[in-house]
Amino acid sequence: MHIRQERESDCSAIAEVTAQAFANVTHSDHTEPDIIKRLREAGDLLVSLVAIDGSHLLGHVAFSPIMINRQHCNWYGLGPVSVRPDRHGQGIGSALIRAGLAQLSSLNAGGCVVLGDPAYYRRFGFEQDDRLRYEGAPPEYFMRLTLNAQQVPSGSVAYAPAFTG
Repeated sequence: MHIRQERESDCSAIAEVTAQAFANVTHSDHTEPDIIKRLREAGDLLVSLVAIDGSHLLGHVAFSPIMINRQHCNWYGLGPVSVRPDRHGQGIGSALIRAGLAQLSSLNAGGCVVLGDPAYYRRFGFEQDDRLRYEGAPPEYFMRLTLNAQQVPSGSVAYAPAFTG
């Protein structure tokens, strides 16, 4: 398996793997493939990586800009991240996330936020921080990771418009 930047020819496979990955997720509204498409169309996919095994796309991770208190701040949101269901538990998602965070860091991003399972995302260094809030989410599921920021910003976080349709 290797990880690389997405290519235009990957778009349909990314949509398919993402739909499969979120098909049985109870907290999903199953719009993740559309979110990725809208992020791509808006130019908001700062980092979009795929995991490939031979000619098979196994997974995908997206990172897009966020705003804090309605200001662009050089911080990014992780997600969606998806792995083919028949390849879960093999470290593909973790490898994609680590590669994406490394790329964000090399781009001098201040930090990254994620809305997800704390038990999973803490392994990458994410932690809950009351200074950053995402409306409607349980606070323990909204976490941040500081990359190159001297200070952690505070305030209300908004993801790219693609997340709201």
